[in-house]
Amino acid sequence: MGAVLAAVLAASLAGCSSTGGKRAEERAAQAAEGRSAVNTPRWTFAMVTHSGDGDTFWDIVQKGAKQAAQKDNINFLYSHSDEGQQQAELVQTAIDKKVDGLIVSLAKPDSMKTVVAKAVKAGIPVITVNSGSAESKAFGALTHIGQDESIAGEAVGDELNERKRKKVLCVLHEQGNVGHEQRCAGAKKTFDGTMQNLYVDGTNMPDVQASIEAKLDSDQDIDAVVTLGAPFAAAAVKAKQTAGSKAEIDTFDLNASVATGLQNKTLGFAVDQQPYLQGYEAVDLLWLYRYNQNVLGGGLPVLTGPQVITRDDADALAEYTNRGTR
Repeated sequence: MGAVLAAVLAASLAGCSSTGGKRAEERAAQAAEGRSAVNTPRWTFAMVTHSGDGDTFWDIVQKGAKQAAQKDNINFLYSHSDEGQQQAELVQTAIDKKVDGLIVSLAKPDSMKTVVAKAVKAGIPVITVNSGSAESKAFGALTHIGQDESIAGEAVGDELNERKRKKVLCVLHEQGNVGHEQRCAGAKKTFDGTMQNLYVDGTNMPDVQASIEAKLDSDQDIDAVVTLGAPFAAAAVKAKQTAGSKAEIDTFDLNASVATGLQNKTLGFAVDQQPYLQGYEAVDLLWLYRYNQNVLGGGLPVLTGPQVITRDDADALAEYTNRGTR
């Protein structure tokens, strides 16, 4: 047992005997802040994702990963590119550095297959997150952490039916992302009305807004818009206002802006896949594998969603979205 962990437990026990559980837990957390809770070697884990520049979703993933890394005495490296080939080159860089563990997303699996195989062949344990649950095992990863995108999409279709929507726009902001295609296909599968895909350039937010606005302006029968990422929900709200549309704006993913939108009813619902958990668990499970050869999931993905969030849930989650962990 590490000295810090022992100190944390000692602080907890002392607190329980005097002032009660909650304050003891707070003191224990303060005692551990900034220090690891274990005395295992300082392994290096690299995370390489398909995030584009400025995608706040991945900020939450990183926050979870960094917190677990601090706890587990891990040197954590992060890099990203929304171009499949560049993401693969970043993974190769991590292999060349002989990292002790690798976390990757597989939004563009064809670009990642060869380099992930190289990592596995080099003896680097790999965990996939967020995108690529269908390819993860075949590529040699220990497990996948994230939501099943088809199931998440089906949950959206069911929710749209509950809300009596008839004609929906599904906005895909990243060409070639298999997870995005699965989300919209899943929603279309369970939705009783009609659904149309709209492809936009997610790295150009003015273009995203203009594309949605043009669609809503030309078809006032569209009564719901589903965006596939929290930042794009705000653009859809502006597009709706400019187009004079009455469509409900719904979205995948949660952040402080989305929570506020749910509270003031500018958004209908959000589908949360708990990105903080994806980062935290990925690092923690790699540490468990290095330390104890543990593998969670039994060969199946470890699911972090979907959870449909409505206005009724937003108040309770606002505290966590404001601090950037939900």
